[in-house]
Amino acid sequence: MQRVLEPEVMDTLQEAIEYDAMDFIDVNTAFAEHAINLGATGLVLDAGTGTARIPILMCQRRPNLEIIGIDLAQNMLEIGKRNIEAAGLQKQIYLELVDSKRLPYQDGQFDMVISNSLVHHLPDPVPFFKEIKRVLKPDGAIFIRDLLRPVDEATVNSIVDSIGTGYNEHQTMLFRDSLHAAFTIPEVQDMLEIAGITGAKIYKSSDLHWTVERQSSIKINHDSSTRNL
Repeated sequence: MQRVLEPEVMDTLQEAIEYDAMDFIDVNTAFAEHAINLGATGLVLDAGTGTARIPILMCQRRPNLEIIGIDLAQNMLEIGKRNIEAAGLQKQIYLELVDSKRLPYQDGQFDMVISNSLVHHLPDPVPFFKEIKRVLKPDGAIFIRDLLRPVDEATVNSIVDSIGTGYNEHQTMLFRDSLHAAFTIPEVQDMLEIAGITGAKIYKSSDLHWTVERQSSIKINHDSSTRNL
């Protein structure tokens, strides 16, 4: 099945509210815990942070973390700021309106880069992967997860039907569009090679997802601040 692009930015207030209301707690918790196990420490970049649910979960588990969450959707970030304030994590999580394909950060600034469900929004993710390589410390950790594109339309329909009444009509439409816009594992592998990212493994992590990950081997002084913008 050929890839069909969806809008790179979901930035209407309705879309932001709908997205934040979707029940991703189990998926987000599993993502946060896996990121921590890979070596999340020091300064972390969350690309495509949305409403900041994953940074909140990570910082609740690791009070030494600092996370910069970036997104191009202003409404998502506004809801994210409210979520951070409600969790009392304003001193650990910073949200910024930034294009993941043109990061305004220094080379080797981050100890880890994470991203959940951003890649399928990008018309061409190669510049994003190149920027990850640039801003990440040489031995920094990587944890990126996104949807797998189904093999055909019948499989898309089956997957969408399987969610039952869990999503409303608009949420179901967003999910269907995301499946069409997703990438296959070979496509992601090619992009990683073009970007020069090494030492990372890519694998099918569920029936619906691929994952790229690399374990951290960085030693961090947990008592020192790592933010240097």
